[in-house]
Amino acid sequence: MSKIAFVQKNKIPPSPAPISEVGFIGWVKQNLFSSWFNSLLTLISIYFIFIILRDFIPWAWGGHWNTKSLRECLDLNPDVACFSVLTARWKQLLFGLYPAEEYWRPTVTFIFLILSMIPILFPKYFKFFWFSVIYPGLAIWLLWGGSIWGVGIVYIGLSLGIFTFILLLKLVSKNTVLSGIGALIFLIVFFMFLSNYLVNFLNIILPIALPPVESLKMGGFTLSLIVGITGIVASFPIGILLALGRQSNLPIIKMICVGFIEFIRGVPLITLLFVASVLLNYFLPPGTNFDIVLRVIIMVTFFSAAYMAEVIRGGLAGLPLGQHEASASLGLTYWQSQRLVIMPQALKISIPGIVNTFIGLFKDTTLVSIISLRDPVGLASTIRADQTWNGIYWELYVAIGLMFFIFCFGMSQYSQYLERKLKTDK
Repeated sequence: MSKIAFVQKNKIPPSPAPISEVGFIGWVKQNLFSSWFNSLLTLISIYFIFIILRDFIPWAWGGHWNTKSLRECLDLNPDVACFSVLTARWKQLLFGLYPAEEYWRPTVTFIFLILSMIPILFPKYFKFFWFSVIYPGLAIWLLWGGSIWGVGIVYIGLSLGIFTFILLLKLVSKNTVLSGIGALIFLIVFFMFLSNYLVNFLNIILPIALPPVESLKMGGFTLSLIVGITGIVASFPIGILLALGRQSNLPIIKMICVGFIEFIRGVPLITLLFVASVLLNYFLPPGTNFDIVLRVIIMVTFFSAAYMAEVIRGGLAGLPLGQHEASASLGLTYWQSQRLVIMPQALKISIPGIVNTFIGLFKDTTLVSIISLRDPVGLASTIRADQTWNGIYWELYVAIGLMFFIFCFGMSQYSQYLERKLKTDK
């Protein structure tokens, strides 16, 4: 009897995964019904969501949008939402008491904000970073108005200061510190003695101005964006410097940074806002006009920077000691080591905490209503004080909550995109 041997010549393709392990069904099984306890929690959650949506959807779906008052809404159907308050007051919620004929200015500022963020958030558009640099001054001029040269002189001075630094570095001394001191002295002299004359001269030669708008007229979501975005942008570099200062070997620098961080973190933000609103005037010379929005921005920035410093310090502490030793072995200076080796890794580790601090700061902008600034929450109280809409609550706060959710959810999604791109878990 002969034996027949068979040798497989073609590889058998893998079989498809079971339908219960992939796709939507697989996701549901792994995340919602992976065990009896998770299944129980899922069912309880679905029940509570059903209870909430059972009443909310008919209330919102059948809401009134075109009535003239809350009384008219109640006469038509008292069981549905009266979104007519949003139709009547949406401009006030967005712009506060900003002059109606100037609404185009905060609108253009917001559009430019999005354009200025693109080169920062997406590196492939970094060639347009120049617009991100000029945007802060452009936004100040658009929102507050006045002569464009009042803001432009800052950019002129900084440009001349950079030119002076480069000139001193090449012609006078190769010492970076001495060149920096020389550029700083030039800036001090320029802004103390020359800037006013130059502004007056430019106003005569090329007068470009917008009608001025005082800070107390700014409100609504525009005010939240001004305070939130400025605080986020300014607190990040300050937080990095505080985190490095807290780890410094120089006792005075370390004590200053530790004292600042612990003091700010130990005081509620609302207390700092009261200091900015009321008490700060007692420490200023008589007749000094210190803009209230600027005071709030400074306090919010300091508050966020203290928390940011601790988040970044956690990222620095999470790096292996070998990274510091490796950068030292390459002959890098302290600042070169921080810029090229240490800080990029620490910031990558700290992305979740950094974005969480940003989101918390943006939501905390609603606290300015306590010091009589008209943010969306403060304007909701103003709208409800009107006899036409007296007694309305849910519709206003649902709309305000939705606006904040869109921005905070956007920041959260970008942070997850950044984590996936940088692979922070590896």
